[in-house]
Amino acid sequence: MIGRIAGTLVTRQPPQLLIDCHGVGYEIEAPMPVFYSLPQVGEKVVLFIHMVVREDAQLLYGFSSLDQRAMFRELIKVSGVGAKMAVAILSGLSAEDFALCIANQDVTTLTRLPGIGKKTAERLIVEMQDRIGKLGGDNVSLPSASVAAGGEANAKSQAIAALEALGFKSAEAARMVKASGGDSVEDIVREALKGVSAK
Repeated sequence: MIGRIAGTLVTRQPPQLLIDCHGVGYEIEAPMPVFYSLPQVGEKVVLFIHMVVREDAQLLYGFSSLDQRAMFRELIKVSGVGAKMAVAILSGLSAEDFALCIANQDVTTLTRLPGIGKKTAERLIVEMQDRIGKLGGDNVSLPSASVAAGGEANAKSQAIAALEALGFKSAEAARMVKASGGDSVEDIVREALKGVSAK
């Protein structure tokens, strides 16, 4: 199993990125906080990996820290929560905010995340209460990102695609992006997701 990848960042288009490691390109899916901490394309990057092997695919999920990966691994143990939903949860809420939702039994905030209905939110609260205290906080830094090639319109269209990949419907993703500021894809998506968690 692959547990860590160190190489050169080739592309970054949330929620996916490509890392070249000794001539082999690894396609990795990651939650949005990972993108906030990535270096520029062409620079070295190290990610902790969770690998999922299915009959039809081998999927890699990347994380900036062991704490992030541990949270992801606990989330996918919850009945009805798969890897895609876990990525959406970690994209929409910081580890601290998620822990607060669990501690306060905040079903309302959890159901604002894509793909999470009331029953899933209640299940998360019940099953994660004992596990959440054992996990560390999310210490991902938020460095400024450069303007994506192609300008603001291209960044906004990529941000919409990123939100759709996280589970939001097209119209909702477009509305979220329209109401968000930022120049880069990562900044726009971050502001859009902040708007969701603030409601």
